[in-house]
Amino acid sequence: MNRAVPRADIERFTATLAEKRRRLAKAEHSTRGYRDEDGVWRGGLLSFVRYFWHILEPGTPFVDGWPLEAICEHLEAVTFGEITRLLMNVPPGFMKSLLTDVFWPAWEWGPMELPHIRYVAFSYSSSLTQRDNGKFKDLITCPEYQLMYGDIVRVRKVGEEKVSNEKHGWKLASSVGGVGTGERGDRIILDDPHNVKESESEAVRQETIRWFRESMSSRLNNMETGAKVVIMQRVNEEDVSGVIIRELRDYTHLMIPMEYIWDADDDGEPYTTDIGWVDPRWRPEQDECEGELAWPERFSEPTIRTMKSDAGPFAWASQYQQIPQARGGGIFKIDWWQPAEPIMANGKYPPLSYVVASLDGAYTEKEENDPSALTVWGIFSNEEGYSRALLIHAWRKRLPFSGPRMDILPGEHESSYIARTRKHWGLVEWVAYSCNRYKCDKLLIEAKASGISAAQSLRNSHGRAGWSIQLVEPKGDKMARALAVQPAFSQEMIYAPDKDWAEMVKDEMAIFPKGKHDDLTDSATQAIKHLRDSGLLRSDEDRRAEDMEALRHKGAPKKAPYPGFRGRQA
Repeated sequence: MNRAVPRADIERFTATLAEKRRRLAKAEHSTRGYRDEDGVWRGGLLSFVRYFWHILEPGTPFVDGWPLEAICEHLEAVTFGEITRLLMNVPPGFMKSLLTDVFWPAWEWGPMELPHIRYVAFSYSSSLTQRDNGKFKDLITCPEYQLMYGDIVRVRKVGEEKVSNEKHGWKLASSVGGVGTGERGDRIILDDPHNVKESESEAVRQETIRWFRESMSSRLNNMETGAKVVIMQRVNEEDVSGVIIRELRDYTHLMIPMEYIWDADDDGEPYTTDIGWVDPRWRPEQDECEGELAWPERFSEPTIRTMKSDAGPFAWASQYQQIPQARGGGIFKIDWWQPAEPIMANGKYPPLSYVVASLDGAYTEKEENDPSALTVWGIFSNEEGYSRALLIHAWRKRLPFSGPRMDILPGEHESSYIARTRKHWGLVEWVAYSCNRYKCDKLLIEAKASGISAAQSLRNSHGRAGWSIQLVEPKGDKMARALAVQPAFSQEMIYAPDKDWAEMVKDEMAIFPKGKHDDLTDSATQAIKHLRDSGLLRSDEDRRAEDMEALRHKGAPKKAPYPGFRGRQA
């Protein structure tokens, strides 16, 4: 007869097994990473990450990949003194902040028995480094970490800004130009110095570079043995990485493009980093490896196609490929514009559900020699029911703010009045005429001082015309705003007719930002951003995902939510 095993024996066995696992894990964590006879990466920082992953990401399965091995291998080289200056350019989603600003310091303090190390972490926003400091605190204070390394890492102070231990080591969270500029550390971590999401302006970018050169450069306790680690995605040729690559030869550079870019030296050998690392995708023949994905276990080919379409060529080239200029150049390629004629019937545009006019006005003394520009856009649905934007009119004129008041004559027809007075019109009159002529729903005007005056004047004189006025607060510089809407063009969602005024818009945008004028480009990007932000111009991928969700929940596809459909002809 089987006898039940006493509960106490089970608990002792479980505790013994757990202790054995902890001892094996500690032994593996405290080594450098290596590849075993089966080709599996073992030991070191990555082993530590795998072991404690569930502490920080309990609901997200850990996905292995050689990019993580590469990042960890180079961070380990910093720990062992082989690298003191490290630049890593990796795509979004490659765990750069978790690895560099959370797991690596916790690994150095605990398994590597370096609790005296001091870190100063910078990013474009202190909220990001404080977020990572919170995760770092959660990791080193969790029971599992303390059970293994509590005799080495005894936390003394815990806060979002600073975490310290009893061995006088600490980790400080700051931002570019923040309070950390007065602190010195053994490790300086710069994680995303530029705000990629908002594509910060050239002035801000140059100030960040100045801070990197002048302030961050002197933040080490020991300039010879202390380490600087910069990890970021590229945003511009003139970003912090660009400065490092061109001018600072003492940096080891690890670059991982999402899709492999074949590269070799004069002897046909692959380029290697200072510790001998070679991208494992490299093959002697270019066609054998060009375009191979970096992390297909996490970012599959279908996912990459969607990401590439959503990002647009420039963002993809910069942030994902780490080459901040798309091959072939040109932000708005002529070939991306779709012809309107195939969608027209009897020379008329398709029914438009929404019409918006966008004004880039020049009406201050400083701008008196600059032209004003207006573009008018309509939203329609293609045969598949997906939204598209159509350029239905545009002009560029040098105009005074307003013309003289000229009343309509007794018995004069409106068309005669317009023909008689239009040569005297100013900006206000031309904008109002265009909005009325093309039955606009809304007029967009940039919310600068002169724009506010124009909006007030138009409201006073045409407040009951049937179109509303919206003042737009621009974010970023002209280039940033152009890049933000580029995907709508590269995804072939923008149409234009074969008209001289449409060619004028296309030609100006094709050479932006190097052309003489950018007024029509500014007007167009303002309009397309409005359409995207309001949900009127959504990518096909977004629509397909919504339809699939509707099928899953209701068993039938959702109708396209285009508000205000009136079946108008422009």
